[in-house]
Amino acid sequence: MSARRKKVHDDHVDESWLLPYADMLTLLLALFIILFAMGQVDNARYESLKSALNDALGGTSILEYSDSLEGEGTSPPEAAAVPEQEDDENEDEQRYDLDGAGMDGPSEDLWELQRELNRYIEEQGLSDRLSTEIGMDGLLITINDNILFDSGSDQLKPTAQNLVHEISAMLATDPPRYIQISGHTDDRPINTPQFQSNWTLSIARAENVLNDFLENEQLKPNQFIVAGHGEYKPVDTNETEDGRQKNRRVEILILPFNAERERLEAEYGE
Repeated sequence: MSARRKKVHDDHVDESWLLPYADMLTLLLALFIILFAMGQVDNARYESLKSALNDALGGTSILEYSDSLEGEGTSPPEAAAVPEQEDDENEDEQRYDLDGAGMDGPSEDLWELQRELNRYIEEQGLSDRLSTEIGMDGLLITINDNILFDSGSDQLKPTAQNLVHEISAMLATDPPRYIQISGHTDDRPINTPQFQSNWTLSIARAENVLNDFLENEQLKPNQFIVAGHGEYKPVDTNETEDGRQKNRRVEILILPFNAERERLEAEYGE
């Protein structure tokens, strides 16, 4: 009897190694599933996988641990989308302001005026001498100095007078616009009986542009501000002739119909 029992016991194969082997296969499978899931951007699948692994492994899975490392490593897909959303909101806010819906932004009438000016510049072949730019302060028209004045002079050239008259006609609107005219020079010194500095020259040039604007009876003196900046607000280097030419300019800033206009009305009167 004992011999028979011994024979049966010897024929039995020890299968205890299957338990750690099965555990290892399960872990490997889970690892590959995790690696695959990390390469996806589908939030629904990500959450579904995390929930399924939690149920299968009976506790917190490695996905929960990876979420806790968000600040140190790879962020989950939803976190990566936040900056892009913020950028879109900022872009919408900027567009909101520039379209004139914001209190301090240029209004649609300024965009239309810019298009009208750009058409005139293109038709007259003046793109190398005139430019326009919309900003939060309003519509800026930059006129290159050599189309307006001779060197060291504040007297408008005859051809420049025609140009100023054309621009003034576009600016004569109802309600009236508020306009700032600014003169600029390069840094080469000037000292003549008429002009003791670039500052006085820049002011005189801005005033003469204003005088030609006022030949249009629809424009009134209380719509204007005149300023001279001399060489102190360059837009380019004064080390080259091309840079100095860009710095010698007259800028015409058309202010939007908004709070800035109300301030000017209170300050300068009707």
